[in-house]
Amino acid sequence: MSDWLFLIVGIALLTLGGEALIRGSLSAARKLKVSPLLTGLVIVGFGTSAPELVVSVDAALREQPDLAIGNVVGSNIGNILLILGLCALITPLTVRPLSLRRDGLTMVSATGLFLVLGAGGILDKLDGLIFLAGLGGYLVWAYRSEKADAGPSAELHQAEADELTLVPRSWLWTASATLLGLLLLIFGSRVLLQGAIGLATSYGVSEAVIGLTVVAVGTSLPELSVSVIAALRRHADVAVGNILGSNIFNLLGILGVSCLLQPLPLHLRVVEFDQWVLLGTALMALGFLYTARRLSRLEGGILLAGYIAYVWIGFEVYA
Repeated sequence: MSDWLFLIVGIALLTLGGEALIRGSLSAARKLKVSPLLTGLVIVGFGTSAPELVVSVDAALREQPDLAIGNVVGSNIGNILLILGLCALITPLTVRPLSLRRDGLTMVSATGLFLVLGAGGILDKLDGLIFLAGLGGYLVWAYRSEKADAGPSAELHQAEADELTLVPRSWLWTASATLLGLLLLIFGSRVLLQGAIGLATSYGVSEAVIGLTVVAVGTSLPELSVSVIAALRRHADVAVGNILGSNIFNLLGILGVSCLLQPLPLHLRVVEFDQWVLLGTALMALGFLYTARRLSRLEGGILLAGYIAYVWIGFEVYA
């Protein structure tokens, strides 16, 4: 019970910390008159991945590669199958493909890069530099393209910045929210990892299984919150765009920083099973965007069923 308590408390602290950090950073960006499209792309799109970043970096520094990699891979799979599935159940998702194709292509490319660099069974510092260079290239491409042409993509990222309300107004509250968010993220990460390791030991399963499922879902709660709110407001582009931005940052940013700090060997389960599920979900999302299909409630239910099947196979076959 103590391990589950640590896990639940850790997830709660990470969620609160992520929310406080995003709102504090968003308030600071508005006060400094940062471009709304850059604010939406970086602070909101990538800011929701702050819990994944802190947990994976902490796990890498503690030499727990299965948790570091499992958290990223499991979060990306859950973002598409679980979160998009839930959003489609709330309201059928009809998106404008032009506003999301660049991010969809980048997400699939980042997934392919992960498979290529991980083919040797380990991600090292050179791989980390390649991941981060890819992230830098994407940010430059996104900013220049949207700065030159305020088209659907720019409108989408501006909408992401406008999606969050209850943002601090004074500099005192802005600084307080940002600092509190950072502290909660750091402390929550320590508590979460302690609970995750304890659960793996207690139930006799690998840390990879816990990282790919329980930890991954816990650190994805900010993405869930933003996307569900957007779905309730019938802002399908924002719901989907938040997921794509998070998945890009998870692979290029979080894995890049993590393996730059510590070489990360890939668990056999990730090589044999999870990376292919990751690729399949990324291609499925890209196909949805390119065909401009409406993701119905039935299809959302199928996505959720797919996630349940993924978790079940992971525990039954690879635990």
